[in-house]
Amino acid sequence: MSLLLLLPTLALVLFLAGVLLWSLRGTRKSPLDRISAVDLEETGQRHATHCPQIRQALDARDFSYLTASGGPKLTRRVRRERRCVVKDYLVALRGDFDHLLRLARAIALLSPEVVAVHELERFRLTLQFHWQCRVIGLRLLFGAATLPQVRDASDLVSHLAVRLEAALKELGERAALAVEMASSLDRRNMNTV
Repeated sequence: MSLLLLLPTLALVLFLAGVLLWSLRGTRKSPLDRISAVDLEETGQRHATHCPQIRQALDARDFSYLTASGGPKLTRRVRRERRCVVKDYLVALRGDFDHLLRLARAIALLSPEVVAVHELERFRLTLQFHWQCRVIGLRLLFGAATLPQVRDASDLVSHLAVRLEAALKELGERAALAVEMASSLDRRNMNTV
């Protein structure tokens, strides 16, 4: 009886210790070293431009049309090719997600007051995103349609991009206000003779 109580408690303690270690880990390079001005302008919404094509590639009506007009052999070949396209899309989606996480860390370093995504929230989003990608990969492996799962993963990345864009806007507004305040102070101290 006590063993049944001990195992979930031990699992919870191990999980919390893992979260603590993950949040305390040191990075080899500062996120600011890996972020350029172009990265700040491009907030990771490249995946959104390909969502309609991915939706089309996974549409069941498209496969039924292919079966009716080209036969089952053509449908199998197209389905296999489209699964590869969706896998490539997931790789690009992961790249956008990782880029956004680096950008979130850089924003947090630039201005701790404008915390775009807190460390625990980043950990939760990372777990959720990678779990969704694993499920999609397994479903693709077994040939199951994955449109809702792909859409959910894409929405998660889009939501993160929108939040970071708002944080960047706030960071820019604060910087502009600081420059304006500094220039008004300089004008007051000018001696006109």
